[in-house]
Amino acid sequence: MSDDVPRMTSYRPYLLRALTEWINDNGMTPHILVDASVPGVQVPPGAVRDGKVVLNIADRAVVGLHIDNAWIGFTARFGGVSQPVSVPVSAVLAVYARETGQGMVLPEDTGLPPDAASDEHDGPDDTPPAPEPPPAGKRPHLRVVK
Repeated sequence: MSDDVPRMTSYRPYLLRALTEWINDNGMTPHILVDASVPGVQVPPGAVRDGKVVLNIADRAVVGLHIDNAWIGFTARFGGVSQPVSVPVSAVLAVYARETGQGMVLPEDTGLPPDAASDEHDGPDDTPPAPEPPPAGKRPHLRVVK
């Protein structure tokens, strides 16, 4: 990439806000999956499982939800005690609706446009195949693959 090409800001916070709005508009409960090992993540240690934490960010579950281009912040109750939560947008792995599991695993932010990022490697396309739809009658769910 040449130096004269303008660098765009990360698209991750825009996806995060859009998906949260979409889930809310459909009357569902937005949850985010966070990598708790990313520097700057401030969550109660007891909420972390296997280095990750699922946070309910529904308006009825949090106070003062703020999502900007770098951080997510709010106050929530954990074990009946109000605690501040602060999460860098880069630590958010996925956004989904609790009731249906519908949502998105957020793409890794390389800082390059998607086409430029894929052009920089010499190997075969590393894009995983699209997931198959769940069988009829089963509820979809989000599964973290390590």
